[in-house]
Amino acid sequence: MKIGIIQGTSQKSKNPLLEKYIKEYIGAEDQLYNFGIYQNSEVKLSYIQISLAIALLINSQSVDFVITGCSSGQGMMLACNTFPNIQYGYIPTPSDSFLFAQINNGNVASFPLGLNWGWSGELNFKNTIHALFEKKFGQGYPTKDATRKLYDTSLVKSLNHINKKSFLGLLSKYNHELVNPVINYDPVYNFIVKCGKNTAIINEMKLLKSQVVKKLNY
Repeated sequence: MKIGIIQGTSQKSKNPLLEKYIKEYIGAEDQLYNFGIYQNSEVKLSYIQISLAIALLINSQSVDFVITGCSSGQGMMLACNTFPNIQYGYIPTPSDSFLFAQINNGNVASFPLGLNWGWSGELNFKNTIHALFEKKFGQGYPTKDATRKLYDTSLVKSLNHINKKSFLGLLSKYNHELVNPVINYDPVYNFIVKCGKNTAIINEMKLLKSQVVKKLNY
């Protein structure tokens, strides 16, 4: 599984912790990519812009799963779940994390990186990441109800696909103040262009990038 990290700018100090513990618990066959926002970065992206970057990473098929977060984790969850093909889970505790992985089997998960981050906060985060990757995703829980739980999850994903538009063509409809900073964020843009599989979305990104550059040079 190709796993991405990208958290809100306000919590960039936590970026090294995300990378440290995710590396510790993912499988040997998994690949981890850290897109920031890096601890020493001057880039400032809102949680809404980060959610767009996540949607691009998933919909371009550049990564399979993204771990993110913001101060509370709630705003990022709401923003990400507005996009097509995103099944986002909020995982403040190890039990939330385990159940999200085993029952909901989504593709984006978020931790509250500021809220309640007091005494033992790092320990809770470490255990939460451990629980997320403790078993292969989508096994169902509890075992006796696994078939029913996984069937319900498939229905939720089906509703997501039916009720939301295709991601293709949406970028040109978004506010430029939302899109342009994301298109200009090189760690995400360059990775998608290099590793993404959805050529239609990649071409749309390239077109927008060229328009932004042309406008800046005008």
